[in-house]
Amino acid sequence: MDPDQSRLRPAGGKHSTKRDQILRTFLQQEGHLSADDLVDLVRREAPGVGRATVYRTLQWMVEAGVARKVDFGEGRSRFEPSHGHPRHFHLICRTCHRSSEFLSSDVEALVEEIATARKFAPAQTVVQIYGTCEECRTGAGRPDSRTIDGATTELVFARDALRIAIATEKSGLEFYTRAAAITKDARGRTVFDKLAAEEREHLATLEDRYRDLIATDPELESRPTFLFFKGAAGGLFEEGAAKLRKGVNAQQALLIGIKCERGSHNFFKRYGERFEDSQGKQIFLEFADEERAHLDLLIREYRALSDRQRQPRPRRPAATRARSAR
Repeated sequence: MDPDQSRLRPAGGKHSTKRDQILRTFLQQEGHLSADDLVDLVRREAPGVGRATVYRTLQWMVEAGVARKVDFGEGRSRFEPSHGHPRHFHLICRTCHRSSEFLSSDVEALVEEIATARKFAPAQTVVQIYGTCEECRTGAGRPDSRTIDGATTELVFARDALRIAIATEKSGLEFYTRAAAITKDARGRTVFDKLAAEEREHLATLEDRYRDLIATDPELESRPTFLFFKGAAGGLFEEGAAKLRKGVNAQQALLIGIKCERGSHNFFKRYGERFEDSQGKQIFLEFADEERAHLDLLIREYRALSDRQRQPRPRRPAATRARSAR
């Protein structure tokens, strides 16, 4: 058995060749499988495995946190791997029974708020929204062309993570470019110019990564949004840039930058740590580290500027003051 798969067995779980075969087959699949689907797949390689054994193993995988059980209104349950996949929710069409996946920080925050208020310790969150998909409602398009499901989830997750990072980088570039233009403090202007240059460089790198990702799937760019974060679509520095337009001094600009960088760092770190192992998680955590470095630089410069402003201006020699008085 693959070493990574062996780690999925819960403590005290007995070794079973048949169970390992079923687990291995299940983890090799993408999308949502019914128990009967898994039986057929397992029997292609191991004809002697019984249906009851597959059912028991599926139940064990759900209890062990290896699989998630979902209901798409078909009259039977389906299962999807949970190990190494981002937590997500489902939109389910009652007409064609297809599902489309999404992840929302707002839904997760609401669940956590309710659980905390009730002193409840949630183990799993299942959100399923039933209705009618666009294709069934309008009769237009191919039902499978824009679905986010199984094999596409990881790619769409990475795509949306990059889109959020790119939007934040663009808003940061606008912020620091504008801050450098309005500040009258020479050192502050140097810091803002430095950060604008870094934002420009990071933006180019992110856009290259985005183009490389899109090239892996011709339909990837047109698939629906998977990550939903309020306020992130326009960039996390958008509000700060708007404040600069109203006119501020160097110290105020640094304070606004500190607030934006701290908010951006906390956002990417908090949600990056929540995600399960994925390319999207890596993108978020990498970006959190970059924002932390920017935050530290701004804090140091703000303190230095405050120190310079507190230092008394040197007194002119008496003779100079007398000439000035005349």
